[in-house]
Amino acid sequence: MDLILKTLFYLSLCAGVQCVHQVSWLPCQFIDERVSLNSEGHVETQHVNRQALLQFGQKGDAPVYPDALTFLITGSKLDLRRYLEGEEAEQMECELRRYSTQGIHVRWPVQAAHEYNRWFTCTLKHTKGLFTVTAFLRHPSDQPPSGEEDYRSWPAIEDREILTTTVAMVTKTKSPSVKAGLGSEQKLHFQFAVDHKGPDFTLEWYWQHRGERVKLFSHNSRTGQTQGSGVGMRSLAGGDASLSIPFTKMSNEGTYACSVAVNPLFIKMDISLHIEVAPRVSLNIGPTLSLLEGGEQKVVCDAESYYPLDVEIVWYVQDPSAAGQRVGAPLPKVLENVLLSSHRHNTDMTYSLSAFFYLKASLKDSGRQFTCSVSHRSLRVPIKKNFILTVEEPSSWMFYLAVCFILFALLFVLKKMLPRLLRARRRFVQQKPY
Repeated sequence: MDLILKTLFYLSLCAGVQCVHQVSWLPCQFIDERVSLNSEGHVETQHVNRQALLQFGQKGDAPVYPDALTFLITGSKLDLRRYLEGEEAEQMECELRRYSTQGIHVRWPVQAAHEYNRWFTCTLKHTKGLFTVTAFLRHPSDQPPSGEEDYRSWPAIEDREILTTTVAMVTKTKSPSVKAGLGSEQKLHFQFAVDHKGPDFTLEWYWQHRGERVKLFSHNSRTGQTQGSGVGMRSLAGGDASLSIPFTKMSNEGTYACSVAVNPLFIKMDISLHIEVAPRVSLNIGPTLSLLEGGEQKVVCDAESYYPLDVEIVWYVQDPSAAGQRVGAPLPKVLENVLLSSHRHNTDMTYSLSAFFYLKASLKDSGRQFTCSVSHRSLRVPIKKNFILTVEEPSSWMFYLAVCFILFALLFVLKKMLPRLLRARRRFVQQKPY
């Protein structure tokens, strides 16, 4: 059935249905639950993946595919497709689940609503992580609740069944995962909407990291009580509960959880904030390095002040004939004799690392280009620093050094002997009788 649903889906796209606003249905994964008691009396839940359709239309519409389980979303004040920003349907991942009210029975306050309801959640995620939308689907029912947790006696849902539902509440975040640099201003997006005016809701923001949990903001619409900061009250009245971080620090990294409760519904969305600082890369030598044959030089590539910890430093060497060649040039070779220092933890919680090797000069290496490549998750492309090695024969240098030494020695001797020669000449002239 999965293959048939996908085939129908792509045929609808080929027919010109490209925009989510125009799409009348989407293939979904329905994560069903089968709850039972084991031999020790404990509740066990088995998750069953079932193929389903999310179909938009009116009550009584025929299913697009009669052999499939269909969740028919009929009109309400909330149009689920409006929250998908016109993205193509093939970029949506759809997941449906049952929702348990934990035995709580509250009549949903909308006109012509049934006394009882069965609840489902529909989560739509963009494949590139641009947003996540979760909607509560209300399925009217004439059967009163059993008085215990509803998950203990889920009613069976057949493969060809049509569940007529309406959207009761929608939540959305445009920032499921955020990458931020130090000192930047960030806004963690979260919005919600309910299908009736003036709902009683409780909204909370928490920060969580490495076992620590801190409440940042809370608001109760019934009492009007507000604690914390970061959420604008005027925007909150319109359903925008985004949290502002004016100046990001290392301590801001973690998971931010925003929850909204409209009895008997409760939803929590997690937003991950990752701090990233790009490394500063430098070499301990200039763009060119001149050595005598047989000479040795320690070459160091420093990657400084980066975050998070993981970084990769690789040294390459390339022959001079391939340095300027764009087509058909051999790939640079990775140096094997490179050593790494230990990670240095800086006072601002960033890290530094060095990769070095000892270069012994050889005439065959003259003209070669050595490149240090540093890769880090904060970089789109690696940072590269390079230098060109020049190696000269020591004999020519020894000749010039010898000549200079001899000239220097002659000048030194001449400087010392010239005053004596002059004094001796004067005494010789004075001793003449004529």
